Amino acid sequence: MVLRLAEITLIEALTSEQVIVEAERNLSAKLAQALPAFQLIVSRCLRVVPDPQPADLGPTVGLADPKDLPILVAALREGCRWLVTFNVRDFQPGHPDISRAPGQVCVAHL
Repeated sequence: MVLRLAEITLIEALTSEQVIVEAERNLSAKLAQALPAFQLIVSRCLRVVPDPQPADLGPTVGLADPKDLPILVAALREGCRWLVTFNVRDFQPGHPDISRAPGQVCVAHL
């Protein structure tokens, strides 16, 4: 539903390079035939933003699982207000600036 809303421009959805790399790696290993469809969805629905630099992670250490912290930091940097993920536990305790008010949507863990 989120990607459909982004496709018809009712919301702006973005994700970080890390999320795309992880999703493509998983698809290649488990469902390679779905990779072209995934890449089409990404090109039509998502704005892909650069990953944060390691030095940018320091102030947010402990707010998410270390492997997912760059995703949270990218969302904060881009002004996202909601973080959409199927893996909520890796983004705990989270950051108070995300999921509080209207704004952009950062799609994590497609």
